[in-house]
Amino acid sequence: MNISRLISLFFQGNLVKRIAIGLLLGIIVAQISPMLQPALGFNLAEKVGVLGQIFVRSLRAVAPLLIFVLVMAAIANKKIGTKTSMKPIIVLYLLGTFLAAVVAVIASFMFPVEVVLSVKEDITSAPKGVSNVLLDLIFNMVDNPLNALFKANFIGVLTWSIGLGLALRHASENTKIVISDFSEAVSKIVYVIISFAPIGVFGLVSETLADKGLVALRGYAELLAVLIGSMAFVAFVVNPLLVYWKIRRDPYPLVWTCLRESGVTAFFTRSSAANIPVNINLAKRLGLDEETYSVSIPLGASINMAGAAITITILTLAAVHTLGIEVSFSRAILLSVVASLCACGASGVAGGSLLLIPLACSLFNVSDDVAAQMIGVGFIIGILQDSTETALNSSTDVLFTAAACMADEQKHLKS
Repeated sequence: MNISRLISLFFQGNLVKRIAIGLLLGIIVAQISPMLQPALGFNLAEKVGVLGQIFVRSLRAVAPLLIFVLVMAAIANKKIGTKTSMKPIIVLYLLGTFLAAVVAVIASFMFPVEVVLSVKEDITSAPKGVSNVLLDLIFNMVDNPLNALFKANFIGVLTWSIGLGLALRHASENTKIVISDFSEAVSKIVYVIISFAPIGVFGLVSETLADKGLVALRGYAELLAVLIGSMAFVAFVVNPLLVYWKIRRDPYPLVWTCLRESGVTAFFTRSSAANIPVNINLAKRLGLDEETYSVSIPLGASINMAGAAITITILTLAAVHTLGIEVSFSRAILLSVVASLCACGASGVAGGSLLLIPLACSLFNVSDDVAAQMIGVGFIIGILQDSTETALNSSTDVLFTAAACMADEQKHLKS
Protein backbone atom coordinates (compact mmCIF):
# COMPACT_ATOMS: atom_id res chain seq x y z
CA MET A 1 0.00 0.00 0.00
CA ASN A 2 1.54 3.34 -1.06
CA ILE A 3 1.63 6.46 1.12
CA SER A 4 -1.12 8.29 -0.78
CA ARG A 5 -3.44 5.29 -0.43
CA LEU A 6 -2.73 5.12 3.31
CA ILE A 7 -3.41 8.85 3.77
CA SER A 8 -6.65 8.58 1.78
CA LEU A 9 -7.82 5.66 3.93
CA PHE A 10 -6.81 7.50 7.11
CA PHE A 11 -8.92 10.56 6.29
CA GLN A 12 -11.78 9.12 4.21
CA GLY A 13 -12.24 5.44 5.07
CA ASN A 14 -14.50 3.69 7.57
CA LEU A 15 -14.15 5.23 11.05
CA VAL A 16 -13.36 1.87 12.69
CA LYS A 17 -10.56 1.18 10.20
CA ARG A 18 -9.25 4.72 10.56
CA ILE A 19 -9.11 4.48 14.36
CA ALA A 20 -7.34 1.13 14.03
CA ILE A 21 -4.76 2.76 11.73
CA GLY A 22 -4.33 5.64 14.16
CA LEU A 23 -3.80 3.19 17.02
CA LEU A 24 -1.24 1.21 15.03
CA LEU A 25 0.63 4.31 13.87
CA GLY A 26 0.68 5.62 17.44
CA ILE A 27 2.29 2.40 18.68
CA ILE A 28 4.86 2.52 15.86
CA VAL A 29 5.78 6.16 16.46
CA ALA A 30 6.12 5.56 20.20
CA GLN A 31 8.51 2.67 19.55
CA ILE A 32 10.73 4.37 16.94
CA SER A 33 10.88 7.80 18.60
CA PRO A 34 13.83 6.93 20.93
CA MET A 35 15.84 5.76 17.91
CA LEU A 36 15.06 8.90 15.92
CA GLN A 37 15.62 11.34 18.78
CA PRO A 38 19.41 11.75 18.29
CA ALA A 39 18.90 12.65 14.62
CA LEU A 40 15.82 14.83 15.11
CA GLY A 41 16.87 16.49 18.33
CA PHE A 42 13.44 15.92 19.90
CA ASN A 43 11.09 13.09 20.83
CA LEU A 44 8.68 12.67 17.92
CA ALA A 45 6.02 10.87 20.00
CA GLU A 46 5.87 13.72 22.51
CA LYS A 47 5.52 16.28 19.72
CA VAL A 48 2.64 14.50 17.97
CA GLY A 49 0.99 14.17 21.37
CA VAL A 50 -0.34 17.70 20.84
CA LEU A 51 -2.79 16.19 18.31
CA GLY A 52 -4.32 14.14 21.09
CA GLN A 53 -4.47 17.19 23.36
CA ILE A 54 -6.33 19.18 20.68
CA PHE A 55 -8.80 16.33 20.24
CA VAL A 56 -9.42 16.10 24.00
CA ARG A 57 -9.92 19.88 24.27
CA SER A 58 -12.42 19.77 21.41
CA LEU A 59 -14.42 17.10 23.20
CA ARG A 60 -14.36 19.10 26.41
CA ALA A 61 -15.63 22.16 24.58
CA VAL A 62 -18.56 20.54 22.79
CA ALA A 63 -19.80 18.11 25.49
CA PRO A 64 -21.80 20.60 27.66
CA LEU A 65 -23.54 22.19 24.66
CA LEU A 66 -24.27 18.78 23.15
CA ILE A 67 -25.97 17.50 26.30
CA PHE A 68 -27.94 20.72 26.69
CA VAL A 69 -29.44 20.85 23.21
CA LEU A 70 -29.97 17.10 22.71
CA VAL A 71 -31.93 16.60 25.92
CA MET A 72 -33.90 19.84 25.51
CA ALA A 73 -34.81 19.03 21.90
CA ALA A 74 -35.76 15.42 22.69
CA ILE A 75 -38.15 16.44 25.48
CA ALA A 76 -39.58 19.45 23.65
CA ASN A 77 -40.39 17.41 20.53
CA LYS A 78 -41.79 14.37 22.35
CA LYS A 79 -45.31 13.63 21.19
CA ILE A 80 -47.97 13.83 23.88
CA GLY A 81 -50.35 10.90 24.20
CA THR A 82 -48.30 7.72 23.89
CA LYS A 83 -50.17 4.46 23.44
CA THR A 84 -51.04 2.73 26.73
CA SER A 85 -49.71 -0.57 25.33
CA MET A 86 -46.27 1.04 25.24
CA LYS A 87 -46.09 1.28 29.03
CA PRO A 88 -44.71 -2.24 29.72
CA ILE A 89 -42.14 -1.83 26.94
CA ILE A 90 -40.94 1.51 28.32
CA VAL A 91 -40.74 -0.08 31.80
CA LEU A 92 -38.56 -2.86 30.37
CA TYR A 93 -36.38 -0.32 28.54
CA LEU A 94 -35.76 1.78 31.65
CA LEU A 95 -35.41 -1.17 34.03
CA GLY A 96 -33.04 -2.96 31.68
CA THR A 97 -30.87 0.12 31.31
CA PHE A 98 -30.70 0.66 35.09
CA LEU A 99 -29.89 -3.00 35.82
CA ALA A 100 -27.13 -2.87 33.20
CA ALA A 101 -25.59 0.09 35.04
CA VAL A 102 -25.81 -1.86 38.32
CA VAL A 103 -24.07 -4.83 36.68
CA ALA A 104 -21.33 -2.45 35.52
CA VAL A 105 -20.90 -1.13 39.07
CA ILE A 106 -20.57 -4.65 40.47
CA ALA A 107 -18.11 -5.62 37.73
CA SER A 108 -16.03 -2.49 38.40
CA PHE A 109 -15.86 -3.32 42.12
CA MET A 110 -14.97 -6.96 41.44
CA PHE A 111 -12.38 -6.12 38.77
CA PRO A 112 -11.13 -2.56 39.42
CA VAL A 113 -9.21 -1.25 36.42
CA GLU A 114 -6.71 1.59 36.28
CA VAL A 115 -5.64 3.26 33.04
CA VAL A 116 -2.78 5.57 32.17
CA LEU A 117 -3.72 9.27 32.30
CA SER A 118 -1.43 12.19 31.64
CA VAL A 119 -2.91 14.26 34.48
CA LYS A 120 -3.17 13.25 38.11
CA GLU A 121 -5.72 14.98 40.27
CA ASP A 122 -5.78 16.13 43.89
CA ILE A 123 -8.07 13.52 45.43
CA THR A 124 -8.60 15.50 48.65
CA SER A 125 -11.45 17.31 46.87
CA ALA A 126 -13.42 14.08 46.48
CA PRO A 127 -16.72 14.01 48.37
CA LYS A 128 -16.59 11.94 51.57
CA GLY A 129 -20.09 10.55 51.86
CA VAL A 130 -23.48 10.16 50.24
CA SER A 131 -24.85 13.27 52.00
CA ASN A 132 -22.03 15.36 50.57
CA VAL A 133 -22.64 13.95 47.11
CA LEU A 134 -26.37 14.72 47.33
CA LEU A 135 -25.71 18.24 48.63
CA ASP A 136 -23.24 18.94 45.83
CA LEU A 137 -25.77 17.47 43.42
CA ILE A 138 -28.45 19.92 44.57
CA PHE A 139 -26.08 22.91 44.43
CA ASN A 140 -25.02 21.96 40.92
CA MET A 141 -28.63 21.53 39.83
CA VAL A 142 -29.54 25.11 40.81
CA ASP A 143 -26.44 26.65 39.26
CA ASN A 144 -26.80 29.57 36.85
CA PRO A 145 -27.39 28.01 33.39
CA LEU A 146 -24.74 30.12 31.65
CA ASN A 147 -22.25 29.37 34.41
CA ALA A 148 -23.10 25.67 34.11
CA LEU A 149 -22.29 25.76 30.39
CA PHE A 150 -19.12 27.82 30.75
CA LYS A 151 -17.71 25.74 33.63
CA ALA A 152 -18.95 22.38 32.31
CA ASN A 153 -21.24 21.76 35.29
CA PHE A 154 -22.97 18.83 33.63
CA ILE A 155 -25.55 18.28 36.36
CA GLY A 156 -26.66 21.91 36.03
CA VAL A 157 -26.68 21.61 32.25
CA LEU A 158 -28.84 18.49 32.44
CA THR A 159 -31.25 20.08 34.91
CA TRP A 160 -31.78 23.22 32.82
CA SER A 161 -32.11 21.24 29.59
CA ILE A 162 -34.84 19.06 31.14
CA GLY A 163 -36.64 22.10 32.55
CA LEU A 164 -36.54 24.03 29.30
CA GLY A 165 -37.49 20.94 27.33
CA LEU A 166 -40.61 20.42 29.45
CA ALA A 167 -41.56 24.10 29.16
CA LEU A 168 -41.04 24.09 25.39
CA ARG A 169 -43.32 21.09 24.87
CA HIS A 170 -46.16 23.65 24.78
CA ALA A 171 -44.35 25.94 22.33
CA SER A 172 -45.43 26.44 18.73
CA GLU A 173 -44.41 23.93 16.08
CA ASN A 174 -42.15 26.53 14.45
CA THR A 175 -40.25 26.98 17.73
CA LYS A 176 -39.85 23.21 18.07
CA ILE A 177 -38.52 23.01 14.51
CA VAL A 178 -35.91 25.68 15.32
CA ILE A 179 -34.86 23.76 18.46
CA SER A 180 -34.65 20.53 16.49
CA ASP A 181 -32.57 22.22 13.77
CA PHE A 182 -30.22 23.67 16.40
CA SER A 183 -29.83 20.22 17.92
CA GLU A 184 -29.06 18.79 14.50
CA ALA A 185 -26.46 21.51 13.89
CA VAL A 186 -24.64 20.74 17.16
CA SER A 187 -24.76 17.02 16.33
CA LYS A 188 -23.08 17.77 13.00
CA ILE A 189 -20.31 19.65 14.79
CA VAL A 190 -19.85 16.63 17.04
CA TYR A 191 -19.73 14.42 13.96
CA VAL A 192 -16.93 16.57 12.52
CA ILE A 193 -14.95 16.38 15.77
CA ILE A 194 -15.39 12.60 15.98
CA SER A 195 -14.24 12.28 12.37
CA PHE A 196 -10.85 13.47 13.65
CA ALA A 197 -10.82 10.69 16.29
CA PRO A 198 -8.16 8.66 14.39
CA ILE A 199 -5.77 11.63 14.56
CA GLY A 200 -6.61 12.18 18.22
CA VAL A 201 -6.09 8.49 19.02
CA PHE A 202 -2.77 8.60 17.12
CA GLY A 203 -1.56 11.50 19.28
CA LEU A 204 -2.89 10.07 22.56
CA VAL A 205 -1.37 6.62 21.98
CA SER A 206 1.97 8.02 20.82
CA GLU A 207 2.32 10.29 23.86
CA THR A 208 1.07 7.70 26.36
CA LEU A 209 3.27 4.85 25.13
CA ALA A 210 6.30 7.13 24.86
CA ASP A 211 5.87 7.96 28.54
CA LYS A 212 4.62 4.65 29.99
CA GLY A 213 5.62 2.05 27.41
CA LEU A 214 3.57 -0.86 26.10
CA VAL A 215 2.45 -1.65 29.66
CA ALA A 216 -0.21 1.06 29.15
CA LEU A 217 -1.96 -1.22 26.65
CA ARG A 218 -2.53 -3.73 29.42
CA GLY A 219 -4.88 -1.32 31.21
CA TYR A 220 -6.81 -0.77 27.98
CA ALA A 221 -7.16 -4.54 27.45
CA GLU A 222 -8.36 -5.08 31.03
CA LEU A 223 -10.87 -2.25 30.67
CA LEU A 224 -12.18 -3.71 27.42
CA ALA A 225 -12.51 -7.14 29.05
CA VAL A 226 -14.62 -5.72 31.90
CA LEU A 227 -16.79 -3.78 29.44
CA ILE A 228 -17.47 -6.69 27.08
CA GLY A 229 -17.86 -9.13 29.99
CA SER A 230 -20.52 -6.90 31.58
CA MET A 231 -22.38 -6.52 28.28
CA ALA A 232 -22.31 -10.29 27.74
CA PHE A 233 -23.68 -10.86 31.27
CA VAL A 234 -26.56 -8.47 30.59
CA ALA A 235 -27.29 -10.09 27.21
CA PHE A 236 -27.26 -13.69 28.46
CA VAL A 237 -28.39 -13.40 32.09
CA VAL A 238 -30.16 -10.11 32.95
CA ASN A 239 -32.19 -9.71 29.76
CA PRO A 240 -33.39 -13.36 29.75
CA LEU A 241 -34.53 -12.93 33.36
CA LEU A 242 -36.53 -9.83 32.42
CA VAL A 243 -38.06 -11.64 29.43
CA TYR A 244 -38.96 -14.64 31.62
CA TRP A 245 -40.62 -12.25 34.06
CA LYS A 246 -42.90 -11.12 31.23
CA ILE A 247 -43.62 -14.33 29.27
CA ARG A 248 -43.14 -17.02 31.99
CA ARG A 249 -41.41 -19.51 29.70
CA ASP A 250 -37.93 -20.32 28.40
CA PRO A 251 -36.62 -16.94 27.14
CA TYR A 252 -33.49 -18.17 25.38
CA PRO A 253 -34.98 -19.10 21.97
CA LEU A 254 -36.21 -15.51 21.67
CA VAL A 255 -32.95 -14.11 23.06
CA TRP A 256 -30.86 -16.09 20.56
CA THR A 257 -33.09 -15.08 17.66
CA CYS A 258 -32.75 -11.38 18.50
CA LEU A 259 -28.99 -11.59 19.02
CA ARG A 260 -28.45 -13.56 15.82
CA GLU A 261 -30.69 -11.53 13.51
CA SER A 262 -30.40 -8.07 15.07
CA GLY A 263 -27.28 -8.04 17.26
CA VAL A 264 -24.88 -9.31 14.59
CA THR A 265 -26.01 -6.65 12.10
CA ALA A 266 -25.83 -3.91 14.71
CA PHE A 267 -22.32 -5.05 15.68
CA PHE A 268 -21.04 -4.18 12.23
CA THR A 269 -23.15 -1.09 11.51
CA ARG A 270 -22.41 0.36 14.99
CA SER A 271 -25.64 2.39 14.80
CA SER A 272 -28.93 1.67 16.58
CA ALA A 273 -30.67 4.07 14.18
CA ALA A 274 -29.29 2.25 11.12
CA ASN A 275 -30.49 -1.06 12.59
CA ILE A 276 -34.12 0.10 12.97
CA PRO A 277 -35.21 -1.41 9.58
CA VAL A 278 -33.61 -4.73 10.56
CA ASN A 279 -35.48 -4.75 13.87
CA ILE A 280 -38.80 -3.80 12.28
CA ASN A 281 -38.42 -6.60 9.74
CA LEU A 282 -37.63 -9.07 12.54
CA ALA A 283 -40.61 -7.88 14.59
CA LYS A 284 -42.84 -8.40 11.55
CA ARG A 285 -41.55 -11.97 11.07
CA LEU A 286 -42.13 -12.66 14.77
CA GLY A 287 -45.79 -11.71 14.25
CA LEU A 288 -45.78 -8.79 16.69
CA ASP A 289 -48.38 -6.01 16.73
CA GLU A 290 -47.42 -3.48 14.05
CA GLU A 291 -48.88 -0.47 15.86
CA THR A 292 -46.70 -1.33 18.85
CA TYR A 293 -43.35 -2.18 17.24
CA SER A 294 -43.56 0.71 14.75
CA VAL A 295 -43.36 3.02 17.78
CA SER A 296 -41.36 0.99 20.31
CA ILE A 297 -38.39 0.12 18.11
CA PRO A 298 -37.58 3.70 17.00
CA LEU A 299 -38.14 4.78 20.62
CA GLY A 300 -35.81 2.03 21.84
CA ALA A 301 -33.07 3.32 19.55
CA SER A 302 -33.18 6.49 21.66
CA ILE A 303 -33.86 5.40 25.26
CA ASN A 304 -33.06 1.66 25.52
CA MET A 305 -29.33 1.99 26.08
CA ALA A 306 -28.06 -0.78 28.37
CA GLY A 307 -24.71 -0.89 26.58
CA ALA A 308 -24.27 2.87 26.87
CA ALA A 309 -25.06 2.72 30.61
CA ILE A 310 -22.37 0.06 31.04
CA THR A 311 -19.82 2.10 29.08
CA ILE A 312 -20.49 5.31 31.03
CA THR A 313 -20.40 3.53 34.41
CA ILE A 314 -17.26 1.46 33.86
CA LEU A 315 -15.21 4.25 32.27
CA THR A 316 -16.25 6.65 35.03
CA LEU A 317 -15.26 4.19 37.77
CA ALA A 318 -12.01 3.45 35.92
CA ALA A 319 -11.17 7.17 36.15
CA VAL A 320 -12.12 7.15 39.84
CA HIS A 321 -9.97 4.07 40.55
CA THR A 322 -7.04 5.55 38.61
CA LEU A 323 -7.17 8.74 40.69
CA GLY A 324 -7.32 6.76 43.93
CA ILE A 325 -10.72 8.10 44.97
CA GLU A 326 -12.52 5.81 47.41
CA VAL A 327 -16.11 5.15 46.39
CA SER A 328 -18.72 3.48 48.59
CA PHE A 329 -21.12 1.05 46.98
CA SER A 330 -24.09 3.32 47.78
CA ARG A 331 -22.45 6.21 45.91
CA ALA A 332 -21.76 3.88 43.01
CA ILE A 333 -25.46 2.95 42.87
CA LEU A 334 -26.21 6.68 42.65
CA LEU A 335 -23.86 6.66 39.66
CA SER A 336 -26.02 3.87 38.17
CA VAL A 337 -29.06 6.14 38.25
CA VAL A 338 -27.16 9.01 36.64
CA ALA A 339 -25.57 6.68 34.06
CA SER A 340 -29.01 5.33 33.15
CA LEU A 341 -30.35 8.84 32.58
CA CYS A 342 -27.23 9.77 30.61
CA ALA A 343 -27.54 6.66 28.46
CA CYS A 344 -31.12 7.55 27.51
CA GLY A 345 -29.78 10.82 26.08
CA ALA A 346 -26.76 9.35 24.32
CA SER A 347 -25.97 10.95 20.98
CA GLY A 348 -26.84 9.02 17.83
CA VAL A 349 -23.32 9.35 16.41
CA ALA A 350 -20.76 6.56 16.79
CA GLY A 351 -19.21 6.74 20.24
CA GLY A 352 -22.02 9.02 21.43
CA SER A 353 -22.15 7.44 24.90
CA LEU A 354 -18.51 8.42 25.47
CA LEU A 355 -19.39 12.10 25.28
CA LEU A 356 -21.58 11.74 28.39
CA ILE A 357 -18.77 10.44 30.62
CA PRO A 358 -17.93 13.95 31.96
CA LEU A 359 -21.43 14.27 33.34
CA ALA A 360 -21.06 11.02 35.32
CA CYS A 361 -17.52 11.90 36.39
CA SER A 362 -18.76 15.18 37.85
CA LEU A 363 -20.50 13.18 40.61
CA PHE A 364 -17.07 12.40 42.06
CA ASN A 365 -15.46 15.81 41.46
CA VAL A 366 -13.31 14.36 38.69
CA SER A 367 -12.14 17.27 36.55
CA ASP A 368 -13.44 17.63 33.02
CA ASP A 369 -9.85 17.36 31.77
CA VAL A 370 -9.49 13.85 33.22
CA ALA A 371 -13.01 12.97 32.05
CA ALA A 372 -12.11 14.10 28.53
CA GLN A 373 -9.04 11.86 28.64
CA MET A 374 -11.34 8.95 29.50
CA ILE A 375 -13.33 9.80 26.36
CA GLY A 376 -10.04 9.45 24.46
CA VAL A 377 -9.44 6.07 26.12
CA GLY A 378 -12.95 5.09 25.04
CA PHE A 379 -12.12 5.86 21.43
CA ILE A 380 -8.93 3.79 21.68
CA ILE A 381 -10.88 0.68 22.71
CA GLY A 382 -13.97 1.75 20.76
CA ILE A 383 -13.35 -0.60 17.83
CA LEU A 384 -14.79 -3.46 19.90
CA GLN A 385 -16.51 -1.53 22.70
CA ASP A 386 -18.84 0.51 20.49
CA SER A 387 -19.70 -2.45 18.27
CA THR A 388 -20.60 -4.65 21.26
CA GLU A 389 -22.51 -1.80 22.90
CA THR A 390 -24.61 -1.21 19.79
CA ALA A 391 -25.30 -4.94 19.36
CA LEU A 392 -26.63 -5.11 22.93
CA ASN A 393 -28.67 -1.91 22.62
CA SER A 394 -30.31 -2.69 19.31
CA SER A 395 -31.04 -6.39 19.84
CA THR A 396 -32.67 -5.55 23.17
CA ASP A 397 -35.09 -3.15 21.42
CA VAL A 398 -36.79 -5.96 19.54
CA LEU A 399 -36.32 -8.44 22.42
CA PHE A 400 -38.25 -6.32 24.93
CA THR A 401 -40.87 -5.38 22.35
CA ALA A 402 -41.44 -9.06 21.60
CA ALA A 403 -41.59 -9.95 25.30
CA ALA A 404 -44.20 -7.28 26.03
CA CYS A 405 -46.31 -8.19 22.99
CA MET A 406 -46.19 -11.91 23.84
CA ALA A 407 -47.14 -11.20 27.46
CA ASP A 408 -50.07 -9.06 26.26
CA GLU A 409 -51.16 -11.83 23.89
CA GLN A 410 -51.04 -14.41 26.67
CA LYS A 411 -53.14 -12.14 28.88
CA HIS A 412 -55.81 -11.83 26.16
CA LEU A 413 -55.87 -15.62 25.63
CA LYS A 414 -56.43 -16.24 29.33
CA SER A 415 -59.24 -13.72 29.45
